[in-house]
Parts: sequence; C-alpha cells; structure tokens
Amino acid sequence: MGKPTGFMELPRQTPKRRDILERLNDYLEVYQPLPVDTLKAQGARCMDCGIPFCHQGCPLGNLIPDWNDLVYRDQWQSAIERLHATNNFPEFTGKLCPAPCESSCVLGINEDPVAIKTIEAATIERAWAEGWVKPEPPKVLTGKKVAVVGSGPAGLAAAQQLRRAGHEVTVFERADRIGGLLRYGIPDFKMEKHHLDRRLDQMAAEGVVFKPGVNIGYDITADQILAEFDAVCLCCGSTAPRDLPIPGRELRGIEYAMDFLPQQNKRVAGDEIAPNDLNWAEGKHVIIIGGGDTGADCLGTVHRHRCASVHQFEIVPRPPEARADWNPWPQYANIFRTSQAHEEGGERVFSIATKRFVSDDDGHVKALETCTVEMKMKDGRPTFEDVPDTTKIYPADLVLLAMGFVGPERNKLVEQFGVELDRAGNVKADPNSKATSVPKVFTAGDMTRGQSLIVWAIAEGRQAAAGIDEFLMGRTELPRTLAHGAHMRPFV
Repeated sequence: MGKPTGFMELPRQTPKRRDILERLNDYLEVYQPLPVDTLKAQGARCMDCGIPFCHQGCPLGNLIPDWNDLVYRDQWQSAIERLHATNNFPEFTGKLCPAPCESSCVLGINEDPVAIKTIEAATIERAWAEGWVKPEPPKVLTGKKVAVVGSGPAGLAAAQQLRRAGHEVTVFERADRIGGLLRYGIPDFKMEKHHLDRRLDQMAAEGVVFKPGVNIGYDITADQILAEFDAVCLCCGSTAPRDLPIPGRELRGIEYAMDFLPQQNKRVAGDEIAPNDLNWAEGKHVIIIGGGDTGADCLGTVHRHRCASVHQFEIVPRPPEARADWNPWPQYANIFRTSQAHEEGGERVFSIATKRFVSDDDGHVKALETCTVEMKMKDGRPTFEDVPDTTKIYPADLVLLAMGFVGPERNKLVEQFGVELDRAGNVKADPNSKATSVPKVFTAGDMTRGQSLIVWAIAEGRQAAAGIDEFLMGRTELPRTLAHGAHMRPFV
C-alpha cells in the first residue's frame, strides 16, 4: 500500500471519451489515455485490503492490489509481469471487460471504487510501447500435438498456454481471419484490431500455427482431427442466437445482430463483402431488440451509419441508479449504466415487448407493434405480463435482434465429435480439467459455460490448457485459473 491515505484524498478518475461529433465520423476507439501522473494517483487509491475482494470478483484471480501498487510506485515493468502472471491478454479485458472486480472493490462499499480496469489497460499499453511484451517460445518441446477449434479469447488463451508448455498447437478458425468475436463481433470503436493483430503476431512467433478458413466438421472431419492430434480443445463459443418467433418474423429487414456487426468490421478491415450481404442503416428507422452489450454495439454502429432514428428495446425494467437491497456488495452491481453508444443518441425503452412485426406491401418490415410489460417473479424466475391498453406502433425499416445466445450451434462439429450436452444445451465438461465425455476432447469458454464475459473466456481457456497438459504429460505446472471461483455464476 504505497499511499495509506490515497483512497481518502484522491477521487476516482477514468479516461474521457472523444467528442461525440468527432467520433461519429470514424470507427476509432472512443476513450483517450490518461496522463501517467493521473494513473499513478489512481493506483494510490488501492487500499491493500486484508481480504482483497477484487480477487473474488475477477474470474482470472488477477493480482490487482500488486499491480495497482507497482503503478503508483512507477514500476511499470514489474506491474505488467504481475498482470501477465494471470491474464494472457490484458489489452482485451482492459477494453472489453465490464470489470466485476470494481464491483467487488472494498472501497466501493461507500465510495467510488478503484479504477482497476483503467490501470490494467494503461499497464499493458505501456508494456507494448516499451517493448516489454516479447514472444515466449517453449524451451523444451514435448512432441505432443493439440488442436484448438475456435480462435476467440478462450481458444487463444488455451493455445498460448499450451504452446508455452511445449506442445505443438494448431488453431482452426472457420472465418477468414483469426480472432472470433474479438475480430468480427466487437466494433472497432471499442477495440481497434491492431491490438488483436500484435498479440497474434506474438503467438505466431512463439510457434502457434493458425489456420483460418477451415470449418471443422465440414472441411475436415472430427475423425481426421482426432487421428492427427493427441488432444482437441473445442472453443467454438455460444453462437446460436436467440430468436423472436412472433408474427411477421419472416419479413425482410429483420436481422440477427451477429449477422449485422461483422459486416461493419469487414468494411473497416477493407475486406470484400458480397452484395447480398450488405445491410446499411443510413436513413433508416432502426429498432434494436435487446439491451445488453451486443445491442449497444449495434447502437454505436447504426449511429455511424447515420440512421434516421434508433430505439433500443429492453424487456426488463430500467435498472436503479444505485445498488438495490437484493444486489449487495460484493456482487456485480446491476445498476443503470450509460455506455459510449448510449451517449451518442437514440432512445432506450424499458419494460417493452414486441408483439408482431408489421409488413409493407413488398414483404419488408415497416413497423413493430409493442406493449408495456410488468416483470414479476414466479418460483424464483422472472415472468412478464402485458399491461392492458399500452399497445404502441414504432416505425422500423431495420430490426436488429440482440437478445443473446442459446448455446453452441448444433452443427456437424458437435454431431461428429459426439460430445455430451448439458440441460442448457452447452457442452458438458469437468469443471477442473475441462474434459468432455469424449476421450482426449476438452472444451472451454462460452461453448461450455454459456454466454458470458471475455474474462471468463480467458479463464476457461487457461483452465482447459492445464487440463490438457496434465492429460498429455501426467502432470502440469500450468495454473488452474478457476480453482477459486468455478462455482461462481457468469455475469451476462
């Protein structure tokens, strides 16, 4: 604890956002870096608690008080060493994680919590700038071969850990570029792709082999993979979108968010897009159904398209401004938040349900019929009842469905590997080893735990790597990241 009185003297500061009129004209990141002295002061706010509940809030078990103190003391290289000890990709979590660690910060009981995420992001950026992030190839090779299927954060974390343990690692990705949702799901204004590319360059220099454009189950069968590799790690995500099967769902102009968002990322990257895949929001009245991060990503994107109007629907009530009694510290704070996309415009509508899509004369959506709903708890689960006489029509030329995901796709990959699924439709796995029901097949990330956070995906990938290494070698020195929190529910 570098400054014992820091939390009493120094206010919380986080990066400012670029001017709205400026950022709506590009797809560059929104947040501006803080000066070094400000970052050191933020590190000084950490209280070095006797029981650091921020560890409980972080699925990776990040050594948060350690690197907060090191940043305060201007020991940045030691800080990145502590950060990399538990997190392969702090630049991803520092930009994309909703920071459950900050909800668990002891200071947050009665003051603004420590700006943990801000310090994390600044530490890794300083490390890249100073040249401290270097490839770490294995010193000894085991001769074992591992296939990782899927190149999102879980797959990349598993691959890097396994390669550093000395195994030959090949990452297969069905898309034309490596990165999974980091590449095609996250808009560039939240994370520019050079952050991903430089980390992939590091992994390639360590010896990880990347094979994009290969769809396992179709281009290569599961039997071929099992015959060639000593172990397989399935990290294909939870990519089956939740649908809205109401009258008019067949109309044109109703799209899944994850069909819409990758188009823009490809445009920014300069990739060619098939004409029939183009879907531009310019001049359109847009309705986004779903109030989570994916919906906000759609919101920021259609703003940049210059839509005529946009509404974001959420079926649940508006969250409170402060913690409710049922949501005490150190739980993740379910409070009303305004993201950069919400700040840019549009209207958020809570406690609303869409009852039907209205067609124009050409089979294209032109409006939504909605009603207000009241949320009630029944047997511990939320139910929604229509409020009488609240029907309302919203014009809509483009509807984006961003209501989350229902599990991994039921495709040839799942069918051919024959892995057992749980009641929720996710791939069933041992919580410690991440082994599936099929010998030498493991799994990690959203594919096994369901839709969750990037920090959970990285933790899962590291856990699977330890399980695979022990399976191949009889023992492992890789950390078992989830040992402290495998029981915790994911934040969604």
